[in-house]
Amino acid sequence: MTEASKPTPTVAHSDGRPVQISCRDVWKVYGHRAEAVFAEQRTTADPAVLGAALRKAGLIVAVADVGFEVAKGEIFVIMGLSGSGKSTIIRCLSRLIEPTAGNILIDGEDLLGKNEDELIELRRHKMGMVFQSFGLLPHLNVLDNVGYPLRVQGRSRAERERRAREMIELVGLAGREKAFPRELSGGMQQRVGIARSLAVEPDIWFLDEPFSALDPLIRRQMQDEFLRIQGVLKKTIVFITHDFLEALRLADRIAIMREGAIVQTGNPAEIVLHPVDDYVAEFTHDVPLAKVVTAGAICRPANGAGNPSDAVAAAETIEAILPRLAGRGSALPVCDAAGRLVGQITADDVLEALAARTRR
Repeated sequence: MTEASKPTPTVAHSDGRPVQISCRDVWKVYGHRAEAVFAEQRTTADPAVLGAALRKAGLIVAVADVGFEVAKGEIFVIMGLSGSGKSTIIRCLSRLIEPTAGNILIDGEDLLGKNEDELIELRRHKMGMVFQSFGLLPHLNVLDNVGYPLRVQGRSRAERERRAREMIELVGLAGREKAFPRELSGGMQQRVGIARSLAVEPDIWFLDEPFSALDPLIRRQMQDEFLRIQGVLKKTIVFITHDFLEALRLADRIAIMREGAIVQTGNPAEIVLHPVDDYVAEFTHDVPLAKVVTAGAICRPANGAGNPSDAVAAAETIEAILPRLAGRGSALPVCDAAGRLVGQITADDVLEALAARTRR
């Protein structure tokens, strides 16, 4: 192992889970002599000034000083408009694209310090990838498509067929093992792609707009399937989308990108209730707040201990708790997942949260 690739201590995430992916000060610049011009221009500590100088020099700044951390088992959604840099950053995370500058740590190891052989092994055994284009091999049936990554690893036919059948069942395609891609619907083909990416039992799962080519009904079904699979496997996931409603359904946290930079990161309720600027507010404009904002996001400090048997969960949405608040004169206690009292909520608190958007 090279000096650059030696593991560094893995820091704890804010919720206590270890950090599995750490992305620090990452840039990706395209154009004539991009790396040389970047090195020449990097005399300022201000990323905005540097980005402007690079663009003035005729370069394309696809990713600008991006940094974030993803905890083990977290669904981290990156979203933005077309051209915002979201697909570029996920390819930098797997080094399908080489970053111009920055650091990417996977379990404390420097991804950019790995040589080609080490990188291939990492992709084969630790990372699963699903893209918008299904990328199925048309001459292979479902069983062989799903087992193909294991074939690349040199696994025996019996072993790869056993594992492939397990994944095919997991995504709900049992009985279609002998079907070819042309015989499957778009939703079924995407399930095959998901099963294939999971066949190698990756720790980390990268998904780049995997459902955007599907019609709305199939897309929602695939989102449900994705959440079901994640509930079983607990993978660390970086998920790219341009659809804010999809992000709200799936994400533990969301990062919103604009012109290559991350402009806000937070959980869905934070993004919706406290957008940092008009760009983020526009993303959230049509979001039904009652379906997104949770009791924990708007509760106030509790005046007393409250009755735990009467409590609502901090993770419950406003929509879910409204029937219990209707006609109630007193506050409802709010408890976290461990049953600890974290606050209280009243009907007035809900009205205040819903009215906040009108005042913006």
